[in-house]
Amino acid sequence: MIVVYEDNHIIVVNKTSSEIVQGDKTGDTPLSEMVKQYLKEKYNKPGNVFIGVTHRLDRPVSGLVVFAKTSKALPRLNEMFRNGEVKKTYWAIVKECPKETEGELVHYLVRNENKSYAYDKEVKNSKKAVLHYKLIGHSQNYYLLEVDLKTGRHHQIRCQLAKMGCPIKGDLKYGFPRSNPDGSICLHARTVQFVHPVSKEMIQLTAPVPEGNLWNGFEMD
Repeated sequence: MIVVYEDNHIIVVNKTSSEIVQGDKTGDTPLSEMVKQYLKEKYNKPGNVFIGVTHRLDRPVSGLVVFAKTSKALPRLNEMFRNGEVKKTYWAIVKECPKETEGELVHYLVRNENKSYAYDKEVKNSKKAVLHYKLIGHSQNYYLLEVDLKTGRHHQIRCQLAKMGCPIKGDLKYGFPRSNPDGSICLHARTVQFVHPVSKEMIQLTAPVPEGNLWNGFEMD
């Protein structure tokens, strides 16, 4: 966990692929608790520290996560995420080159406990999922896509890119043949942009990609 931005009301961290945003059945310490501990030590706070979770990233995904530090900021941020007022872009590494170098994907996703399924037409219990992708780089064996997320569905990018025939590198759940050595998938929450819920200033943040050879060797197109 690396702090990318902090003020009185919000804190934004660059999550690693091994960290979970909120507690789950593994019992591992979640990122929300790590942020609490960081603030407790930094400001020498004696009691409980308030941290509000505004959105989530899947455990094997890295990148920017926004937390609220105050009860004033939390409901406003929650509403902004819900209304699509927070612009998020992701980088994804795929093995197969998409047929079109840029395009919009529209599917209808049905979620079960562990996985989402994409359909071309609306089906029972489905939710519309929209994203825009663009080919921005390539290496000898892989392609780098930038994804602009228009809706926020469970496993949306993973599911929609796989449906397009471009599963994300390391994502066994959605059809990539091999896992990554560190257990990650090559999906990174690269940028976030939003109007500050209290000060109303524009916040624009970028997270560097994870260190290591998985993200090396790309020529930007």
